[in-house]
Amino acid sequence: MKSDIDISRECNLLNITEIAKKLNIENNIECYGKFKAKINLNEIKSQNGKLILVTSTNPTPFGEGKTTVSIAINDAINKLGEKSLVVLREPSLGPVFGIKGGATGGGYSQVVPMEDINLHFTGDIPAIESANNLLCAIIDNHIYQGNQLGIDKVVFNRCIDLNDRALRNVVLKYDNNGLEREEKFNISVASEMMAILCLSKNIDDLKNRIGNILIGYTKDGKMLFAKDLNCEGAIALLLKDAIKPNLVQTLENNPAIIHGGPFANIAHGCNSLIATKLGLSLSKYVVTEAGFGSDLGAEKFLDIKCQLGNLKPNCIVINVTIRSLKYNSGISKEDINKENLDALKNGICNLKRHIENMQKYTKNIIVCINKFNYDTDNEIAYLKDYLTNLGIEADICTSYKDGSNGALSLAKKIIKICDNESDYKPLYNFNEPVIDKINKICKQIYRAKNINMSDEIIKKINMIESNGYGSLPICIAKTQYSFTDNPKLLGAPNDFDMTITDIKLCTGAGFIVVFMGNIMTMPGLAKNSAYLNMDIDNNGNISGLF
Repeated sequence: MKSDIDISRECNLLNITEIAKKLNIENNIECYGKFKAKINLNEIKSQNGKLILVTSTNPTPFGEGKTTVSIAINDAINKLGEKSLVVLREPSLGPVFGIKGGATGGGYSQVVPMEDINLHFTGDIPAIESANNLLCAIIDNHIYQGNQLGIDKVVFNRCIDLNDRALRNVVLKYDNNGLEREEKFNISVASEMMAILCLSKNIDDLKNRIGNILIGYTKDGKMLFAKDLNCEGAIALLLKDAIKPNLVQTLENNPAIIHGGPFANIAHGCNSLIATKLGLSLSKYVVTEAGFGSDLGAEKFLDIKCQLGNLKPNCIVINVTIRSLKYNSGISKEDINKENLDALKNGICNLKRHIENMQKYTKNIIVCINKFNYDTDNEIAYLKDYLTNLGIEADICTSYKDGSNGALSLAKKIIKICDNESDYKPLYNFNEPVIDKINKICKQIYRAKNINMSDEIIKKINMIESNGYGSLPICIAKTQYSFTDNPKLLGAPNDFDMTITDIKLCTGAGFIVVFMGNIMTMPGLAKNSAYLNMDIDNNGNISGLF
């Protein structure tokens, strides 16, 4: 089959103004060339659309096609004569040049122009990076110029949108005056500045959140914030365009909004609240996705984003592949594409766990079986029978090779589910004690038996609550490959221990990050990363970008 990039080039892209006309916003966009545009914020009106969340089982090294399925569902709903918008996250350069690759879908179910979207796009993530690092420069300049605030410990870090393990720990030196301090870089999509952009309602809210960023402490433990440096207005200037959602199109010339891109294994894993609300004000149906498996992205979407944004999803789609279930049985990668019903039976518990978890939030659930050429009839039949016996609605998607035609039946079922009243309820209330919220996630979603934490962690939790921040939601940072904090424990483990290794208070974003196990906020490049196969010729033709 042709590569994704060949398919993308062959499609007949419409000028972005023609795409905007389909949403009646052609007079309220700012064009970035022929095929990209920014949408002005005053287009957000009353939100009457139906919200469809696409999530997945735990990811594997093969990729499960969650973005591809999201785009397919959107295109299929449009083909059925209904008005639908897909609202997605922006790709990070870290995964693009690393192992995971791009994030624009695949095959005949893509958002385009895929090269631009995967490479800098409209400059949103570089703007976030600059805003983040401007604050860091201001902090260090304040210390250098005399440190009138008495900053003793800095807790806000620099960022860059690349996988660069060499930046995990660095030492900063202030010219030749003898001052120095330790610093570390986060990947930009895991930064608090990214989370702030994605949770802000407007420019005023953006400035307020930037001002509320906790930057450090004095020697006596007094909390210091960005607003103490009187810099929130300057930093917001760098985000004046980045806060506006981006308009592109699918291969089938349907409008698509792409905005924001926080990681789900470290940050909260959802596109911007502004983009989602914009979509709900412009279309009858909005299809969106949450990063990684439902234990991370969907949980944060449902417990953080929905509560903060007053959103109520009408349907949750759980994407699954046969090979992901076989992988969760523990078989080798070399055997993953061979028919193996025993492996499927042993790994299907992973899907069952995700279904049970999503049922804690709503009964409006459907499973999408994302079918690949090497899936056998016997394996598909077993999976469908299993879901029927569970009483779970399911359908097959073949959109990678068939485009919207491969998701028409699935889309019809989703539309029918959306006719039901939303019965969404969050897992916890924000006002519950911090430790109770952590326990609910770890025990009800992950199924942990014990949560281990040091006296230092308990001290941090007490500090958070005593300073009036105990009512913030919880954003757990852990491995995406397992329900546990150990990436090697596949399937659906029970009664295991989890260990809290650190806690970070993000007063600007408005949540508490709880680090579990050996999770890194700055990934590294692998030995055989994607960049090895990338190239561009004198005519601008790109190869190897997927």
